[in-house]
Amino acid sequence: MNRYLKDKSTDVTDSTLSNYQTTLNVFCDWLTDKGGVENLNELTSDEIQRFKEWRLENVQTITLKTDMTCVKGFVRFCEHINAVPDGMSQLVRIPKPNPEDEVSDDILTRDEATEILDYLEKHEYASLRHVIFAVLWKTGMRRSSLYALDKRDFEDGASPYLRVRHRPDTETPLKNKRKGERDVRISGEVADIVRDYLRFNHPDEEDDHGRTPLLMSTHGKRCEPSTIQRNVYTVTRPCHYTGECPMDRDIDECEATSYNTASKCPASISPHALRRGYVTEALNAGQPKEVTADRVDMTHDIMEKHYDKATKNEQMERREDYLKDI
Repeated sequence: MNRYLKDKSTDVTDSTLSNYQTTLNVFCDWLTDKGGVENLNELTSDEIQRFKEWRLENVQTITLKTDMTCVKGFVRFCEHINAVPDGMSQLVRIPKPNPEDEVSDDILTRDEATEILDYLEKHEYASLRHVIFAVLWKTGMRRSSLYALDKRDFEDGASPYLRVRHRPDTETPLKNKRKGERDVRISGEVADIVRDYLRFNHPDEEDDHGRTPLLMSTHGKRCEPSTIQRNVYTVTRPCHYTGECPMDRDIDECEATSYNTASKCPASISPHALRRGYVTEALNAGQPKEVTADRVDMTHDIMEKHYDKATKNEQMERREDYLKDI
């Protein structure tokens, strides 16, 4: 397993490699504890199938698909080093979830985003949270891309933009590595928020690699991805930006009102929902798919399957300008 992970380390991001390790730890532990396999030379398709059946008792089909795809890749590597019989990987069966199970419907709408931005403009202007939300919503970039930005990546001028760069040697890799590098135009409004954050609320210190992160904690450290996540969960709680709970909960008694428990609010959403919202609203506004895909570093197929959440009526409206009376 360690040899496989080392082999994959040059091909995937650190987060993906960590996911592989977690899955394979579960698989190898099961083989030892329940499968009775102590040497991979003894592995048969029966053990793999029994692991799959055991795993399905604990996870959803979409998660099992991811797990078994990882196991299949591991077994294929084991064939390469003669650790399992040839052809074993072909016997690993990958489940096929329903298409609906593979797609998340969590999305932030334009109206909700506007209301949140109005709240932040009035009550938390140029705060860390304001920058996080404004950049994610207005650019559609990944959380990991926002995390990777340095202060120097903010180009402040007549046409402001953010430089998204792959810097794995100093612990900020991009999901798609060099292919994910790009310059992302931002509006003057977003630039004002970033500029004022840097001027009034940024610690302006260097990290362990001599870099000055764009997003920094009050302790002078680069904000972790989990910090970005918690801030989005917090600000998207309706009670945070409206003062009211749409679920009629007692706000004083609700368990989700603290910073660390905001994700427990049924109405709060993750950074990925902002990405879906941006893609959907950009396409609804007439922004070409090619432009949107390049801006957010996404393939057309992935965009259409996972991120474009337009209603049937919105899709009809998009076609209006191209229809001809024949």
